[in-house]
Amino acid sequence: MSSIQHTTSTSTVASRSGGALVPTNSVTTLDGVTVRTRIDPALTVDEVVRQLVTSPTLRQNGSPSQYALRDDTDELVTNDNLRRKIKGRVNLKLVNAPAQEAREIAEKLKYRHEKSIRLTLFSLQKYIREEQFSTEFLNHNGLAELVAVIEETTGNTLAYALTAMQNLMELPYGWSTLDSAFILRVVQILSSPNSPINVCRPATAILKKLVEADPHSAANPAAASSSTAPPAPPPDSIYRYGFGAVCEQMRKERGFLETVVNRLGSADTAMAQYSMNLINALLTHATDARWDEFIGDLERLNVRKAVVRLMSLHEIDDLTSCILDFQANILRVTVRKQYTAVDPDADATHALALRAIWEASRLEEEVDEHGEIVKWRKLGFETEDIPHEFRDEGVLGLECLRSFVELDTDFSMLMLEQLSRPAEKRCPIAKASNEVVELLLNHWRAFAPGYSTTTTFQPFFLDFQKVHSLATHFFVRMWAESGAAVNEDFTRVSDLVRSQIKASLRNEHVRQWHEVESDFNCEYQKVRDRQMQELELEDKILSKVPVRNLRAKLYKESYEFVRQQRIQCLLQGAWFVNAVPVDAPPPRNPHRKPQRPWRFMRLDNALKYLHYVDSAVKFPVRNGLEDLPERIDISVISEIATGTCAPPPNVLRESSDLPSSSPPGPSPLSFSLLSAHEGSLADQIAPDQSRWADWTDGLNMLRRDGGHVSSKETAGFVHALTEIGLKIKLLDLSAELVDLPDGLTAGPPPASSDFFFSDIVSG
Repeated sequence: MSSIQHTTSTSTVASRSGGALVPTNSVTTLDGVTVRTRIDPALTVDEVVRQLVTSPTLRQNGSPSQYALRDDTDELVTNDNLRRKIKGRVNLKLVNAPAQEAREIAEKLKYRHEKSIRLTLFSLQKYIREEQFSTEFLNHNGLAELVAVIEETTGNTLAYALTAMQNLMELPYGWSTLDSAFILRVVQILSSPNSPINVCRPATAILKKLVEADPHSAANPAAASSSTAPPAPPPDSIYRYGFGAVCEQMRKERGFLETVVNRLGSADTAMAQYSMNLINALLTHATDARWDEFIGDLERLNVRKAVVRLMSLHEIDDLTSCILDFQANILRVTVRKQYTAVDPDADATHALALRAIWEASRLEEEVDEHGEIVKWRKLGFETEDIPHEFRDEGVLGLECLRSFVELDTDFSMLMLEQLSRPAEKRCPIAKASNEVVELLLNHWRAFAPGYSTTTTFQPFFLDFQKVHSLATHFFVRMWAESGAAVNEDFTRVSDLVRSQIKASLRNEHVRQWHEVESDFNCEYQKVRDRQMQELELEDKILSKVPVRNLRAKLYKESYEFVRQQRIQCLLQGAWFVNAVPVDAPPPRNPHRKPQRPWRFMRLDNALKYLHYVDSAVKFPVRNGLEDLPERIDISVISEIATGTCAPPPNVLRESSDLPSSSPPGPSPLSFSLLSAHEGSLADQIAPDQSRWADWTDGLNMLRRDGGHVSSKETAGFVHALTEIGLKIKLLDLSAELVDLPDGLTAGPPPASSDFFFSDIVSG
């Protein structure tokens, strides 16, 4: 007896058995014939198709292997989703099998008839993600034909072709033959300011995918400590691209990067987001060979200013994640500059910066009583050895000093004023500049490159040099107002500036620049009074270099510990509420209770898929994935947005397990898994704050391009673990009253080689 029963040839009648509604689906053939059909959910898709094709009612020609089932949205019906579609009474279509469809589309692309090419590409962009379709499409030279279409067309046709290529590149195979000419074509499309948005979006996504192709080029903190060089990718794999391959073509279009940065100001939020994601990918994967050049180009284009402008917008929920990622990338850039040594003899840019600083001072070199040249000591350095003076601040210190000089039009007058004072009363401005760099780095916790737990926007951090200039002027003023002397009071004035930085840059995500300027204009006595109140909460030992280095090490360990804990929570799984996006249209019947308001999600052991099941009630979920038939590919998640959705209607008041909120407003415990081209993949509400933090931050830490956390809870855990670990380590020293030096000075070298190292014999 057949497991498929045709009830009627119309699509408007539903059968009933014993008064209960029996799940019935409508199936439409290629000829337009529609029947109402009861399908046994226990059947496989192949068996369902076979019975439909061979049934006397539909009378289809050809073998069942030539056919497949799709729903109204053209999603392919598979064994994984068949049961859900049957229970949901989804309308089905009996269509050509993916392999058959792929052969026909590949053939149509060869001829590129103007009237049919758009319809062909429209179908291609939908089907290309399916493995059966893509395999057959690639086997029939479909990729080469698609590349040819991209090279030859414009407008909407080009947009469809690029979107098809973007979707193909979500697969881990099939596009390794893309050459430099194709990359250049995409770069040229993006370089044109006249390219329409629907063309620029997929083109930007394609370049981002190419940049990220090399899995070993990312700034991965966990891998940074490994001394083992990663293996080179095979020449015939998709991993052969990366930053270098894209950057080589970017250099051929001089206006490319400028146009991408300008699109951050696009009125289309999605376009701004795509551009931000591309910039983040370039920052994350930049290679050492092109790092200085690329970062220099971004700085000249004022990309930080463009991002700060995005922060000031009111409706930027979709951009929050990529802005935080950008902040994390700039943190890495900042710390890398700090660790890059200043060497004017080997680097022309360093020599040029030093020359600009000296010329702005309008001072003249002198010779002291010992016959030595006095030049940099006039600016406030302790020696004439420039690499030594910038040993702790590196290129970052040099750039900040040059910026300070250029922002102060009266810098030469400031230097003359200092030189007019007695030597012991002069403020060592160059040394003060470096000290302010250290104070700002400590304030923004920029001591662990590659790790960031910032949960809020930091517009003043992105304007580091401007804040540095303001704080350095404050240092000079505090020096004068406190009557400081060089050999005695430098540390005291530094403590005053540290206190003021902490007070002025508080809550920077909600403060205006003029408020910061006003704070830095306060009088010495007010700063001193506040500092006295803070002294009891601060220990000077924590500011010493060895302790800062220890904190950086512990910070990395704490971050990795919390990261692993969050991922373990994902592996265990949890129940969530299926939420409703706040911008979604209202339901037709708001009084009707949703059929499956609950969802259980669990991450697989390979960390590649989120498996889930929707249910009307909670039930004990077994270990493993047998109870979880649906899944979401982690790699297609581009953002974890928070505070985006509300509980479904008439569920909140009927279940005490659901988190409290006031519909229809968004729940603070809600989050959405967003895809760059598919919209929201899941909208969930966590049962409590702890579960919300576990999953939002766990998923962010799992993403390859994720560089931030969403919750203050996770950021607090990392900070608390770091501080506890630091205090435990310091107990060993403080108990013995060991004095920590600010640095270690090497003694003089041996006078001869007539010595040996003695063996240490334990007692």
